Amino acid sequence: MDDRHTIALIAVMSIGTIILRGLPFVLFKDKKTPPYVDYLGRVLPYSVMAMLVVYCMKDVSVFKAPHGLPEAIAGILTAGIFVKTRNTLASIIPGTICYMILVQLVFH
Repeated sequence: MDDRHTIALIAVMSIGTIILRGLPFVLFKDKKTPPYVDYLGRVLPYSVMAMLVVYCMKDVSVFKAPHGLPEAIAGILTAGIFVKTRNTLASIIPGTICYMILVQLVFH
């Protein structure tokens, strides 16, 4: 793949992202946000997080070493920080760092 192709792909993805992110502001500029959009804004972040947890844990085997301990420890840390701070990013970053330290240095 040459540089022009890569630049074109990045440009198309960027434009698509900008359009999708800006579309709600254009559609609801002078109107009240519909109730279903408010509802989706409240429930989708939790739904996405639940799907990510399922995806990340799907291949964990409790029957083979390390028996899912790194995942469990990092998951508990992440959940605990989220419950305390209610900040998704502030909980995901330490959980990810904890997991990487556990699988690279402790349970290798």
